[in-house]
Amino acid sequence: MNDPLSEVIALLQPRAVFSKCISGAGQWAVRYSNYDQPSFCAVLEGSCLLAVDGQAPATLQAGDFVLMPATPGFAMSGFEPAAPVHIDPKVAPSPTGEVRHGRRGGRPDVRLLGGYFMFDSPDAALLVSLLPALVHVRGVERLSVLVKLVGEEARDSRSGRDLVLTRLVEVLLIEALRSSSHENAPPGLLRGLADARLSLAMRHLHRDPARSWTVTQLAQKAALSRSAFFERFTRAVGLPPMEYLLAWRMALARNLLRRQDLAIGEVAQRVGYASASTFSTAFSRHVGQAPSHYARGANVVAG
Repeated sequence: MNDPLSEVIALLQPRAVFSKCISGAGQWAVRYSNYDQPSFCAVLEGSCLLAVDGQAPATLQAGDFVLMPATPGFAMSGFEPAAPVHIDPKVAPSPTGEVRHGRRGGRPDVRLLGGYFMFDSPDAALLVSLLPALVHVRGVERLSVLVKLVGEEARDSRSGRDLVLTRLVEVLLIEALRSSSHENAPPGLLRGLADARLSLAMRHLHRDPARSWTVTQLAQKAALSRSAFFERFTRAVGLPPMEYLLAWRMALARNLLRRQDLAIGEVAQRVGYASASTFSTAFSRHVGQAPSHYARGANVVAG
């Protein structure tokens, strides 16, 4: 059966941009303005404080991994009070060596590997909305290994570097997200998948998105009553079942129109519409332009 999380990551089309080593000692604090693109941070040794806009402050310690799919503003600091240095990651030059905050000499209180990457998908905002704003994972050895590989690959200039980094970032994303999948997660894809009943329905939906699903049919897959399933799905995922199905169909349709030489009618059938005209109406309402115009625009950009 299809894995919804893997499918979302594949459609996001992540690619690595750069990573950097960061250390801090004594009195130090930095404040980053919102970046909107995904970022990650792994604590290699020591500890520090992290305060992400809209989230409760957290203490990071060695072995921790943090992922922000749409990086809002945030601050990092040591444990001694300090006025923050403001950094805009959209305009700040990429560092060539380790970035040091606070006291220059001596052993640092914390060392981190931080990185930014990009989602190439034009549907990134929709897909990212299904993910938590902040993922904080502690003590997952597999993530530590992946982060080490990303850092080594980013520093070298060996052949195939970009492809290897892209694949590593994909695996890093999946590992981090599934490590944080639990029923107390914020509403979204991870919380839905953490619910054993809802997960069954979501996997069936992803396996056959072209099927004329009804809420009753999906509820049967989850072994729940229609009303219980509707309420439970909406609360966990943040969208009613049919809205989630529509959003997923439109994401698939955009990918097909952008990446494959298919007729509008064939795309319509693949995402569950009986006719090209019905699909065109739904696509235009959801995306804001006709599928033929979208396809032409995507091809121009790709060319």
